[in-house]
Amino acid sequence: MLAAILKQSFDTFFNAPIEAWMSFAEKCESVTFEKDEVIKKENKAEKYFYFIVQGSAGIFLRRERSFVCLDFAFEHSFCCDYMSLLTRKPTPLQVVALEHSEMMRVSGEDFYKLGMTPVGQVIMQVSAETSFTDKQQQQIELLTKTAEERYHLLCEKFPEIQQRVAQKHIASYLGITPQSLSRIRRSMMG
Repeated sequence: MLAAILKQSFDTFFNAPIEAWMSFAEKCESVTFEKDEVIKKENKAEKYFYFIVQGSAGIFLRRERSFVCLDFAFEHSFCCDYMSLLTRKPTPLQVVALEHSEMMRVSGEDFYKLGMTPVGQVIMQVSAETSFTDKQQQQIELLTKTAEERYHLLCEKFPEIQQRVAQKHIASYLGITPQSLSRIRRSMMG
């Protein structure tokens, strides 16, 4: 079951045989997190690679006295402090469940072992490339689009985000205040 979900989620990037995903799924354990539960603390090393079965998570960075949202992840996507997982070092990033979430996780060591297989190498490479291009696109949008345009793109990418993620996190991700987000939402509705 999990192997089929993993394969279906990843096929748009790389069509790996189901056996590769069965090997990955065998190493996974099921975990749940409550809304606002910290999955990985800031200034700690990431120990796991997560796949979200149901729910969502956010990646945050402390800035002065609050956290800034850098990214979101929803069902059928991978989530972790990938920089920490790859470097095996602590980072200032924090991963938080944004709603009650069910996830499958594989230890960092098993993740590295899977990466030693031919298919695992491709999966890790595609994951890294996808992560990189998504972050580059986000930076381009932040520099070239208005807050309204970025909000519209975010809603297109994640249609249910308004019902599932706190407004303060959405505003933070967009680089605006919650009040500005409220104004944008009102203007789009009226």
